[in-house]
Amino acid sequence: MEPLAAASPRLAAWAPVGLLAASATVMNIAWYWHLKAPSRALWLAILISWGIAFFEYALMVPANRIGAQTYSLAQLKTIAEVCSLAGFVLVAWMVFGQKPVASQLTGFALIAAGAFLVFRGPQL
Repeated sequence: MEPLAAASPRLAAWAPVGLLAASATVMNIAWYWHLKAPSRALWLAILISWGIAFFEYALMVPANRIGAQTYSLAQLKTIAEVCSLAGFVLVAWMVFGQKPVASQLTGFALIAAGAFLVFRGPQL
């Protein structure tokens, strides 16, 4: 079977980003959804969260498998972390109504600056 990078370099570059973004959003739902129902038994919240996390892994594993054809492991992890933060902001805002404030956005911008350094390469 031909590697995805050889078949379509553009798809090999963007498919992992999309899969990691979806994976991060699903994982943030698994981590935080139960806060909407604090009276639910903890064991049940854990069980349901693990069930949701299965779908996160179903997205994350192919994202990393495809992404390893194009990105270094450090770059893949950086993409995953940036997507996790973006997924968190999305879930916090859409599910809990918590819009990000200036200090949080500034912190996220500093993390984005770190991501830039990872992708810039080993010049430092």
